[in-house]
Amino acid sequence: MRGLWMIGAAALLTGCVSSPSLNGTMGAPSFASLQQMCSAQTVDYGNDAQGVYATLFDAYVANRRGKLSKDDYCAFQASLAQRYTSQGASADPQVRNQWVAFFTDQRAKALSWRAAVDPTLRAG
Repeated sequence: MRGLWMIGAAALLTGCVSSPSLNGTMGAPSFASLQQMCSAQTVDYGNDAQGVYATLFDAYVANRRGKLSKDDYCAFQASLAQRYTSQGASADPQVRNQWVAFFTDQRAKALSWRAAVDPTLRAG
């Protein structure tokens, strides 16, 4: 009985902490809307879409709060799209690993921009 309760609690928590929908949530633009801020064309990031959405959203928050200019936001977005197209969509594991390394650095950069303007991301 206790095991079933633990499974139920874990399932409930998973639902609570999952990433926002790519269609946007209350107060958050959709993934397509974020991409269309800079270009009419959108990129299909495949299985990486959720991570890229979170990264672009963090950069968007920094943009909206004055830490990142629109030009810098769009350059950031274009660099992600270009590298994903050339490396992330590759079937070659070594090339794909280059995308992963690049994307990890970009994710950290976007988080640091957001942390600078969003007190909910700062310790203490």
